[in-house]
Amino acid sequence: MAPTAGAPAGTGTPPAPTAGAATGSGIAVPVLALGGFTAALVNTVPIPLLPSLPRLLDTSAANASWTVTATLLVAAVCTPVSGRLGDMRGKRQVLLWCLALMVAGSVLCALAGSAEVLIAGRALQGCGAGALPLGLSIMREQVPRERLGRALAVMSATVGVGSTVGFPFSAFLSQHADWHVLFWAVAGLGLANLLLAARYVPGGPRYGGRFDRAGALGLTVALVCLLLALSKGRGWGWTSAPTLTAALLGAATAAWWVRYELRTAQPLVDLRTSASRPVLATNAATLLVGFAMFVISLVLPHILQAPPATGYGAGFSMVQTGLLQSVAGVVMMAVALMSPAVSTRWGARATLVIGALVIAAGYATGIPLLGGGWWLTVLAVIVGAGLALAFAAMPALIVAATPESQTAAANGLNTLVRSIGASVASAVVSAVLAAMTTTTADGTAHPSAAGLRIALLAAVLAGLGAAAAALFVPRPDRPAKP
Repeated sequence: MAPTAGAPAGTGTPPAPTAGAATGSGIAVPVLALGGFTAALVNTVPIPLLPSLPRLLDTSAANASWTVTATLLVAAVCTPVSGRLGDMRGKRQVLLWCLALMVAGSVLCALAGSAEVLIAGRALQGCGAGALPLGLSIMREQVPRERLGRALAVMSATVGVGSTVGFPFSAFLSQHADWHVLFWAVAGLGLANLLLAARYVPGGPRYGGRFDRAGALGLTVALVCLLLALSKGRGWGWTSAPTLTAALLGAATAAWWVRYELRTAQPLVDLRTSASRPVLATNAATLLVGFAMFVISLVLPHILQAPPATGYGAGFSMVQTGLLQSVAGVVMMAVALMSPAVSTRWGARATLVIGALVIAAGYATGIPLLGGGWWLTVLAVIVGAGLALAFAAMPALIVAATPESQTAAANGLNTLVRSIGASVASAVVSAVLAAMTTTTADGTAHPSAAGLRIALLAAVLAGLGAAAAALFVPRPDRPAKP
């Protein structure tokens, strides 16, 4: 079907931003970035509550863990689906629906008095994940070319900032107020974002087409099964029947889905475009950067909150831990604002390579120097800077290698790949830390220093692997200086 809303017929390319769009984009960019920030914040806010939820909701620890798993599963499905719908029906419209569902879920969580209601609300909150790929794609349509690199960098960096700010924000509120207030605060932030987006985010071209329902269903089954095996494997047992059944069903469905998508005329995800060298290499690097990104969220709290008797622990409170972790978020935003200069000078490919190498270097500093709050600050700063550079380069590389009619879907797949990397990190690192423990004099078990070093080494290897994958992105002509 031919694109609508003024796109040249048969080209799949919308018109360049008009003067009005260029003017409005100055307001739209921070509004869209706020959407990415809020969606990332939603993922981390319940983490400090997890130890207390069984008592607060009169439920088991296994049921309480679904407050995190439900959001992960819905976000994984919503990201590529919302991207495809945005390309077809209009990105602004789908963005508003994603934000509205996230607000509804936040209100449901704020009213929850049982685990079932809280899990349902957390599932709805996962719909907010679509804000990132849709926001990146709207920027491509609305922001003038000379400002696009900076806008994409800021938007992408908000994911890391939201993740790091979410922990201290949640820890502080949960220690000084009723836990429901936490979700009311998120609902208020989401509602403000929704109203601002409705007012300031412009509409764009609609490319039409048929929605691939079978492809969406197949992707949903594959993702849910595979992510369930990763996120619940430790609790269920890695060789238990539920884990193996989920993994095998997910793998079989994924194999069918790939074959189906390659044969259908209007697929949910254009795998031929996704299999092109620039997109495939970028997504491979994204997977590994997503892995490395999540390691810092797992390792730092263990080290910071462990008692000094472990030989490495700093003995910090939950709030102190969150504040130190937020340093990485501040650094990420500062470096994100400078990253377009790096891409202008050397290109997005080089920016991704540099960012991945900085991530590896940051984690490498921790292997011989395990322990001490000062060292963790250095690690957080270096890793945060590397993540900012990598996140800034990824959407630029995807945008450059993807037709405009598929931008949202391609960014949705890239965001999904990043989430899968984080899920793999959660499963692998959690298993390592659970298997390698040390016991203090009071009989409490903590991850051993050796286990933490293995986790750091895994992040180093992920950073190096991401740099190697980025080298397979074809070298573009060096961009001209502005």
